[in-house]
Amino acid sequence: MANNNFPDEHTVDLVRKMYPAGTRVELIQMDDPYSRLKPGDKGTVRMVDDTGTVFVDWDCGSGLGIVYGVDRVRKL
Repeated sequence: MANNNFPDEHTVDLVRKMYPAGTRVELIQMDDPYSRLKPGDKGTVRMVDDTGTVFVDWDCGSGLGIVYGVDRVRKL
């Protein structure tokens, strides 16, 4: 992790390789009390931004991103 609590460029590149656009994922855990997403929800990765956030088009209609180092998903 970089000093500003964001992952460094190398880590972001690794996340992008792990979760390319079109990858199907399942939510394991999300640390967002306002999200309606729940463990087991599935979606398709849209993109990974420069902070390593994995943006997912969730099957339920949500577009919330998975925050690197905070939330957890697994590839399907």
